[in-house]
Amino acid sequence: MRAKLSYAVTAAVLVFYFVLVGSRGVMLIESGTLVTVTFGVAVLILPVIGLWFLWKNTQFVRRANVLAAELDAEGGLPVDELKRTPGGRIDRDSADAVFAQRKAETEAAPDDWRSWFRLAVAYHDARDTPRARKAMQRAIALHDGRPVQQL
Repeated sequence: MRAKLSYAVTAAVLVFYFVLVGSRGVMLIESGTLVTVTFGVAVLILPVIGLWFLWKNTQFVRRANVLAAELDAEGGLPVDELKRTPGGRIDRDSADAVFAQRKAETEAAPDDWRSWFRLAVAYHDARDTPRARKAMQRAIALHDGRPVQQL
């Protein structure tokens, strides 16, 4: 629940910032000179890109949460069996061992979204966020029955 709240607060702050920046862009355009209109258009592009990025990330998180809820209902969520340091960080060797197991499971069942979901969690635990995101995108695509791009 804490993660959802912090995501919502961050999204609200970003939307406020985009509105603020957008209003400055409109003010620049209203000035009417070539330079201010050019800068105003450039300033308006930033909030559009930011809103698109925020929307895509929100959709990704929502879809991943749907998969997690479904997997939880089936009793298939990965169990946190990782060793941790005294400071609470995941032990690298432990994460690598679980990752090897998850990778083998995924190679054995490459069309199963559940194995890709668990692989994404293993990538995340191994601190490989880009691959974790790609594996989760593949799990979402397989779950939704969409064509899957290669990793």
